Amino acid sequence: MAKAEENVYTLASVREDLIRQEDTIIYGLIERAKFPSNSHTYDEKYAQIPGFSGSLVEFVVKNTEDVQAKAGRYTNPEENPFFPENLPPTSVPSYPFSQFLHPGAASININKSVWKMYLRDLLPLLATSGDDGNYAQTAAADLSLLQAISRRIHYGKFVAEVKFRDAPQDYEPLIRAKDREGLMKLLTFASVEETVRKRVEKKATVFGQEVGLDSDNDGKGKSKFDPTVASRLYKNWVIPLTKEVQVEYLLRRVD
Repeated sequence: MAKAEENVYTLASVREDLIRQEDTIIYGLIERAKFPSNSHTYDEKYAQIPGFSGSLVEFVVKNTEDVQAKAGRYTNPEENPFFPENLPPTSVPSYPFSQFLHPGAASININKSVWKMYLRDLLPLLATSGDDGNYAQTAAADLSLLQAISRRIHYGKFVAEVKFRDAPQDYEPLIRAKDREGLMKLLTFASVEETVRKRVEKKATVFGQEVGLDSDNDGKGKSKFDPTVASRLYKNWVIPLTKEVQVEYLLRRVD
């Protein structure tokens, strides 16, 4: 959660938040894996909703974001909508969220890439083929998982700000030179990324177990989903896209 105090974001607190977000994403994967692919959820021709052009999942996400915008969700700098165009203003009093980030952070939203990755790459790995008719429930599970993944990726803005404040002398020359490749190298720690990937897969293995009263059988039953999907999600998309957000943020940091 975004904080009201400017000094609460540290390398340690950011790392702790990222680890907690792993849990949310894994539970989201488990929830979505309960349903088969349910392709009608994503078929624009199937939905045929009066006054709306798009698929059922788009309808659910757009309308939910409208309601959440009115409730103030997107006044939190950690939240980024998938459909920011024409969002209604908040209808509730604003909370004094931290101004920790550089103002340029507001212009960074890569949810189009997250959406494309989710539908094209992740769902075929996560959902079994089939149709059980639970299209609305499927779209709701998609929404929760999409928002969790988006939050984790865009948290890169906070990671980048903390790293910049910790060592501005390392970042400023690369930023002023617009050296994307140099920034990406500076942000990349292969050993840390491998640790994250392994931890996520281990959590997915544990969280996905069917737990019974007989402790001898715990962990021996069928898993709720393939835990390597969580690992691949982080390795192939979450970590690279987070670093992309960090680079975009840093390039705006000294403007």
